[in-house]
Amino acid sequence: MKTIFKYLYINRITGMFSMLLLVATLNIACDDEVLDVIPADRFTDEAVWADESLIEAFIGNAYRTIPSGLRYSLYGLSVVTDEINARSNSWAWSVWEGNLNPDDLREVDYWTGANDRNINYWQPINRTNIFFENIDRERAVPIGENTKNRMIGEMKTIRAYSYFKLASLFGGVPLFTKTFTLEDDFKVKRNTYQEVMEFVLAELDEAIDLLPETYNNADQGRVTKGAAMAIKSRATLYYASELNNPAMDPTKWQKAADAAKAVIDLGQYELFEDYRTMFLEENIYNPEMIWQRPYNQFVSSERVYVELSLYPNGYNGFGQVHPLHNLVDDFETVNGLQPEDDPDYNPNDPYADRDPRFYATILHDGAPFQGREVETFLPGGLDSNEGPVSAWNATQTGYYQLKFANERIVNPSGNNMSQTPWTFARYAEILLNYAEANYFLGNEDITREYLNIVRNRPSVNMPDVTESGDALFERIVNERRIELVFEEHRWFDIRRWKILPEVADKDRTRMIIRKQADGTKTYEVAFWKTGNFNPANYLLPIPQSEINKNGLLEQNPGYNVAQQ
Repeated sequence: MKTIFKYLYINRITGMFSMLLLVATLNIACDDEVLDVIPADRFTDEAVWADESLIEAFIGNAYRTIPSGLRYSLYGLSVVTDEINARSNSWAWSVWEGNLNPDDLREVDYWTGANDRNINYWQPINRTNIFFENIDRERAVPIGENTKNRMIGEMKTIRAYSYFKLASLFGGVPLFTKTFTLEDDFKVKRNTYQEVMEFVLAELDEAIDLLPETYNNADQGRVTKGAAMAIKSRATLYYASELNNPAMDPTKWQKAADAAKAVIDLGQYELFEDYRTMFLEENIYNPEMIWQRPYNQFVSSERVYVELSLYPNGYNGFGQVHPLHNLVDDFETVNGLQPEDDPDYNPNDPYADRDPRFYATILHDGAPFQGREVETFLPGGLDSNEGPVSAWNATQTGYYQLKFANERIVNPSGNNMSQTPWTFARYAEILLNYAEANYFLGNEDITREYLNIVRNRPSVNMPDVTESGDALFERIVNERRIELVFEEHRWFDIRRWKILPEVADKDRTRMIIRKQADGTKTYEVAFWKTGNFNPANYLLPIPQSEINKNGLLEQNPGYNVAQQ
C-alpha cells in the first residue's frame, strides 16, 4: 500500500536484510567474514543486531535510501522551477502553470515515493527508527563506545535531514521516532512546522557532538561533524526566512549566521579552484565538498546515467533535460552586470564574455565539446531536431545541461558512464548562507565580503559586488541561482524568500537560432511555456492517497481536497 506506514511498520521477515550488503556505493567496507556466518539471503533480525559489521551494513543501506538529485531522468526539483525543461513532461509544465495536483505529484512525491525510483524521505526515517530500537541490545561482543557514538550521530543526522526535507516540502508532518506494529493506530495528525524544526535542530546538535570531523578513505561518504553542522546551517537559514518567520525575528537570523560561521570556523573546508570539474568523480571528496553521496554503478547499478541523460543527441545522448533561456539570461556578463544592463552585451553574440560558470554549466550553440562545436542552430544543426541522430533526443529550448557531465565519456551508454557523485552540501553554500544571514542582520559589509569570496574563486573571478539595500538582496538571489544551479536549492529559495509570485508568473522561454547561407546566425528569444503563480504552491500538497487513508491528516491550504 502506498502510505507512509508502509515504510514505518517494522517488518521482521527473514531475509529483509540481504540487501544491506550492497553498500559499495558508500565506500563503507564490510567484513567479508560476515558472509560466512549466515547465508546472505537468510539474515534474521537477531543476527543483524548482534553483529557490528551487519549493523554497519544496515547504516550503509540507510544512506542509500536518502533521495538525491541524481536519478535516471535527472529531473529532480530543477524541472519544476525556472531552471530546466524536460522533454514531453506535461506534468512539470502543469506545475509551472500553477496546477500542482494532489492526485499526481510524480517526481516531487517525496511522501509516498510514487516517482521514477520509488524514493521518499520516510524510508531513511524508518531505517533510523529501527536502528534506535535495536542499537542498545546486549551483544556477545559489545560495540566500542566511540564506534557506537559515531553510529548514533550518523543516524540522528540522517533522520534530522529527512525530517528537515519533508518540512521544507510539505510544512508540518507527523513526527515518528519509533516504528509501528500491527496493534498501533495508524491515523495520526501532523506536527507543526515549528515542532518538526525544533526536533531537527535538537537532533543535529546531539549528532554534532558525536561525529568525527574526518574519516579515513574507507569510510568516506559518511556524515561528519561538518556535514551535520552544514545541514544545521541550511535548516536555521530556512527557519529564519520570511516564509517561516513572517515577523523576521532577528534572533532567528542570528542563529542562522552563527550556524554558518561555526562551519567556517572549523577551518576544514575551502573553495575548490575549478568550478567545472569539482562535481566530477575525479574530484570526489575535494576540500569544498562537505557531504557527498558516491555512486558505484558497476557494482550496483542505480540507473544514474548522467552523460547518457544529459548529452546532446549529436553526441549519442538522450538530451532529457534542457536549461531554460530564463536561466541563461541570469548569468552575468564578465563585467558583473545582467546582460540587459551591460552596454557591451551583444544580443547577436549572446554567449560571449559571460560569467565563467555559464560555460561550466550550459552547453549552448557554438560551445566547444569533445572536439567540435555544439550545433543547436536550424537548419541542420547536428544537435538540433534536424540533426542526423535521433531528433526526438534534441533540445527543446536551444540548450543542454553540462554541469555534472564528464566530458571524458564518449558515446555514453549503460556500460559507459561516469560515477558522478551527488553533493548534498558544499562550502560555497555555507559562505552564501552566512552572507544572507548577515544581510538580514544589517551587516551589509559582511554580506558583500562573503559573496565576493564565492565570486573570486580562481576559475570564476567575477567582479566584486558593491551594492547595498534592496539591490544587494537581488545580488544574493542571483548569486545563489547561478552558483548552486541544478543542486536543488532554487525550489526552496524562491519560496522561503516569498518571491515565488514574480518567478512563477514569468513565461518560460527558449532560444531559436537560425544559420544563414553566409554563415551568420540570428538569435530569437521565444515563448516556450506559460508560467502562473498559485499561492498554494509555497508547499507541496500531501498526496490525496494519504489523505484518503488517514482522515486526521489535514491537506495544505489551497489544494481543495475533500477529506474522505
